[in-house]
Amino acid sequence: MNRATQETGSTGMALPKMGSDHTAMRNHNERLVLSIIRHKGALAKSEIARLTGLSAQTVSVIMRALETEGLLLKCDPVRGKVGQPTVPMRLNPEGGYFLGLKVGRRRSELMLIDFLGQPRASRVARHDYPTPDDTVAFARRAVQEILAEMKPRRRARVFGMGIGAPFQMWDWGTALGLPPTAMSGWRRRDIRAELEAEFPWPVLLENDASAACNAELLHADEELPRHFIYAFLGFFVGGGLVMNASLVTGSRGNAGALASMPVPDGKGGQVQLLDVASLSGLEARLRAQGQDSEFLWESRENWSVPPYILDPWMEGAAKGLAHIAASAGALCDLEAVVIDGWMPDALRARLVAQTRDALAGMNHSGMIAPRVLEGHAGADARAIGAASLPLAARFLTEFDLKDS
Repeated sequence: MNRATQETGSTGMALPKMGSDHTAMRNHNERLVLSIIRHKGALAKSEIARLTGLSAQTVSVIMRALETEGLLLKCDPVRGKVGQPTVPMRLNPEGGYFLGLKVGRRRSELMLIDFLGQPRASRVARHDYPTPDDTVAFARRAVQEILAEMKPRRRARVFGMGIGAPFQMWDWGTALGLPPTAMSGWRRRDIRAELEAEFPWPVLLENDASAACNAELLHADEELPRHFIYAFLGFFVGGGLVMNASLVTGSRGNAGALASMPVPDGKGGQVQLLDVASLSGLEARLRAQGQDSEFLWESRENWSVPPYILDPWMEGAAKGLAHIAASAGALCDLEAVVIDGWMPDALRARLVAQTRDALAGMNHSGMIAPRVLEGHAGADARAIGAASLPLAARFLTEFDLKDS
């Protein structure tokens, strides 16, 4: 939001200008209430009024409307305090359903999430590389299968689809070991428009790494910093920049493009982060030693990688991520780097620990070094994040809880 065009509530929350249309004001306030409950958990009306600066009567009207619409549920009354017991309200998991299509270099996935952002169903397609025709055909088939399994009342509450896909995918053919023109079909196709024409709800598109960052924001608890850089390690590493608890995409949608950032190669030169912190690099190391690498894309659990292959890759990835954390921290005064990826939880924890150690060994004179944290969304972050795009577009808004 542009804070220059906002009024501010009693706690510093951004509210619409007083001259806003009444309907727009109510819509904003409903989104505000849903966003705060999503962030804080079940809350009573009095607490929401305190956090927003809205009147108790206004909050009561809003919450009754949201309950009637099936978006909120009453919790058990809280007794033991002076006066009448309070009745907190929480998000209704069945308040809405959202589809997310993740287009990956080795596998694509369509996922259904509920109003809490929890996965309810998914379909997966493996490929050597994605093509527009195959991606659209997979999306059509997977949507039909998932909708057919839903009860009619739930199917009626599907509100949209999001797509998380690498931007400028036609440039990745060489990196995938393909002829330069193998993925040129992506240059001429708009799969978002094609799918939106077929389905009765809006279809939104975002970079896959930015979508993963959206999932992190959706699932984060109150301990997540307001300013951080997010890194997701998939076939290629990607990321997102978060400022004031909101994803910053930049003028061309490429802010937080960690893959392209230069890092030392350990030999006096430079490489890009994607060269040292992508799973494609681990795959290449396995193949160079005559080892099978297909398990990397079949499941993110129970990986069996010999230490002589895994350890050098982990060291390079950790040093690269530490360099990015230090550079981004110095530039934007970031509080943390959050690391997630398509990998076993134990491997992610090890990578976070090694990145933390590598960052600690750097010179931080004149700056406060960012923390190194594990992500919350996990290996499915890109699909969940894609599905969260229509959820956020329809039901959420930005807010500021710094004084709460």
